[in-house]
Amino acid sequence: MLNKNSAGSQSLPRVHSFFNMIPSILQDDLAVTILADRDNMFSIKSQRSHGEDLIVTPFAQILASLRSVRNNLLSLTNVPASNKSRRPTQSSTAARTANPPGVPLSQGEEAYTRLATDTIEELDWCLDQLETIQTHRSVSDMASLKFKRMLNKELSHFSESSRSGNQISEYICSTFLDKQQEFDLPSLRVDENPEHAAATAAGGTGGQHPAGGAAGNRCRSPRGPPMSQISGVKRPLSHTNSFTGERLPTFGVETPKENELGTLLGELDTWGIQIFSIGEFSVNRPLTCVAYTIFQSRELLTSLMIPPKTFLNFMTTLEDHYVKDNPFHNSLHAADVTQSTNVLLNTPALEGVFTPLEVGGALFAACIHDVDHPGLTNQFLVNSSSELALMYNDESVLENHHLAVAFKLLQNQGCDIFCNMQKKQRQTLRKMVIDIVLSTDMSKHMSLLADLKTMVETKKVAGSGVLLLDNYTDRIQVLENLVHCADLSNPTKPLPLYKRWVALLMEEFFLQGDKERESGMDISPMCDRHNATIEKSQVGFIDYIVHPLWETWADLVHPDAQDILDTLEENRDYYQSMIPPSPPPSGVDENPQEDRIRFQVTLEESDQENLAELEEGDESVADSRADAASSTTTGTTATSALAGGAAGGGVAGGNKTGGSQNQHQHGGM
Repeated sequence: MLNKNSAGSQSLPRVHSFFNMIPSILQDDLAVTILADRDNMFSIKSQRSHGEDLIVTPFAQILASLRSVRNNLLSLTNVPASNKSRRPTQSSTAARTANPPGVPLSQGEEAYTRLATDTIEELDWCLDQLETIQTHRSVSDMASLKFKRMLNKELSHFSESSRSGNQISEYICSTFLDKQQEFDLPSLRVDENPEHAAATAAGGTGGQHPAGGAAGNRCRSPRGPPMSQISGVKRPLSHTNSFTGERLPTFGVETPKENELGTLLGELDTWGIQIFSIGEFSVNRPLTCVAYTIFQSRELLTSLMIPPKTFLNFMTTLEDHYVKDNPFHNSLHAADVTQSTNVLLNTPALEGVFTPLEVGGALFAACIHDVDHPGLTNQFLVNSSSELALMYNDESVLENHHLAVAFKLLQNQGCDIFCNMQKKQRQTLRKMVIDIVLSTDMSKHMSLLADLKTMVETKKVAGSGVLLLDNYTDRIQVLENLVHCADLSNPTKPLPLYKRWVALLMEEFFLQGDKERESGMDISPMCDRHNATIEKSQVGFIDYIVHPLWETWADLVHPDAQDILDTLEENRDYYQSMIPPSPPPSGVDENPQEDRIRFQVTLEESDQENLAELEEGDESVADSRADAASSTTTGTTATSALAGGAAGGGVAGGNKTGGSQNQHQHGGM
């Protein structure tokens, strides 16, 4: 079971998600409070949940509304609830024929009772249908569109507050929102050198190709070599990672500080391990020793029939293909994500949920998820027309490359760690790994969040309080979000670790900005070392991205992640306190909006139609409930929206059904 909450347990107030900070984001949305009896089947405030939650995903709102109608009808008619299967009977049709709409029925008549009973059966059937629908794209897209709309509105407000706010908003919008957009050609400097100009026009970077040396050759020759080989894969090495002796290193690496390394690796199940010290004591082999120790402690080498020597051959080869010169995206980051994934898999709520194959697949995906990362963003590779972007059609360029490199390395002699698996097992593992690594593309963040939130709220409204995860879609969805959380876990670590990671990431951003400046390209947001606001960017990053994600994960495994959330809030408060005060205005800005960017999520035509329907629903609900909404306070917006709190600060509503005791707490669809 994923929900092991005790009665009356309460989570700490969560106040930093952007949905809670601006109650006016969705002024037209109606938030209706669920105040049902604690024993009520659908009550969000019950023994199966933790505190009074807010339903924000549209699909879960539909379920909650239907269940409210059913319970209200039971109360009004005093018809006993049936324990039979929720399916419409033939009497439903007969009742509708015998009693057409508009014919009044008196209470106590047989037709009245029959129609009421049939109505309940009809609602039960609808509930069955909705509760068994999986969270496929068509369902979760409703939540994704809503979340994008909310984030877009808040980023617009944030960008108007200051020049630095504009830069941070642009970074968040361009990095974490997967959207169709119109691209402007990078502004390139005019170069009088014809050869340099030709190279720039062909490659976008003036010959400095970020993805490999093949680009230069392709610029010089009209018939360059075909892209039949995976760039970045080195020739098979007869290197020092070929273990020929009988005894393998205790922790997978030869090091003069084995005792010190062993002490640190003994804490691999602890959140916030001293990963930088592990990198030092392992002689810059942190990924190999961390992965080897985790696979051994979990007995995955045995259960997945992986020869230890083969595992070490592959891991050292894999680590060799991480770019050591990258300040952030190197094997130390991969080791950190792998160790964080290991801890999240150990959460009590997930105990016994996943098979060894699934656990091994998630850990393997964490190990390989950034292999051969060039230290540049996907957008840079696309804007510079890199060979990788051409090969993968601008779609999750780096993530596709990481997968291709990793699976290619498995073909090296003595590196196939899955050689003893049956074909079906191997295919299943490969599919899982591909799905998980592709989900680490940060532009997929909002879709991942919407998927997970829809799943959590749907099960919560259904009243079971248990996520069965009895199909591949649900299981891989949890694993994708688990690794995504691990990839975005730096802000949840102890402050000294977090600050160190921030410095490394910013340096990598600045190096990209330097490259863009040299090539005459527009400098990407947060990549200009002469114009960056690190402290404010971290606060915005936590408020708009990290906190909503981790809150949703915390709802899934409540209360196991509360300590992580507490650390995240403390780190956020630290960076908030470090933001330098804004200088007093020196004069009147004649063009205050000159350099401001108005953020607008560009949606496909079908998405625009869906969004219009959602907004139309918002307006109708808001209009019909305006009086009720104005009579209550907005106190319920103190809890989280994406993670069960305020849905964009929707106005707290009154009774939905004119005095009914069952009230739904949810943001407008």
